[in-house]
Amino acid sequence: MHAPAIMGITGRSGAGKTTLIERLLTVLGRRGVRVSTIKHAHHGFDIDRPGKDSWRHRAAGAREVLVASGTRWALLHEAPDEEAESGLPELIGRMGPADLILVEGFRGAMPAAIEVYRPSLSQALPGAPSGALSEDAAGKEPLWPVTPQVLAVATDDAALALPPGIARLDLADAAAIGDFVMARARPWRPGAGAA
Repeated sequence: MHAPAIMGITGRSGAGKTTLIERLLTVLGRRGVRVSTIKHAHHGFDIDRPGKDSWRHRAAGAREVLVASGTRWALLHEAPDEEAESGLPELIGRMGPADLILVEGFRGAMPAAIEVYRPSLSQALPGAPSGALSEDAAGKEPLWPVTPQVLAVATDDAALALPPGIARLDLADAAAIGDFVMARARPWRPGAGAA
């Protein structure tokens, strides 16, 4: 069985990860690459609607509900409180065939990642003490210094200083980022963790 290549897209909230993934899906799809995505949600979420039959099945106790039509299907899996959160390997194992899986979240489990980092989001307030960040930018420090899986930083700052071994990618150039992804994404091997 063909093992899909994996590339994580990481970064702080509001940096533009989802926008970059959308652009990569378009660019890579035009090249004929079969791309799937996995998105980690830090909070509970529900894609179902109260009152719909599938919602009622879940509310009545179904562990899994598969909703299907002629063009789409979705599997809703209910994890009891005592069940551990599914890890990236288990979720990849549930995915259908793909050439590439882009992963948003699961930072520590990815074999390789691109960080979306826009320094303009972490600029200090004018006149504020050194190191004080605006409320909107609080917590927007880069992840690459503490995340060894980061192979590149997609940024809007052409002068951003990066250490040797971490590539700088122009955040506005989705085609070039797509080239990097295809060259550097790492195959996922069942049972393998982060490299």
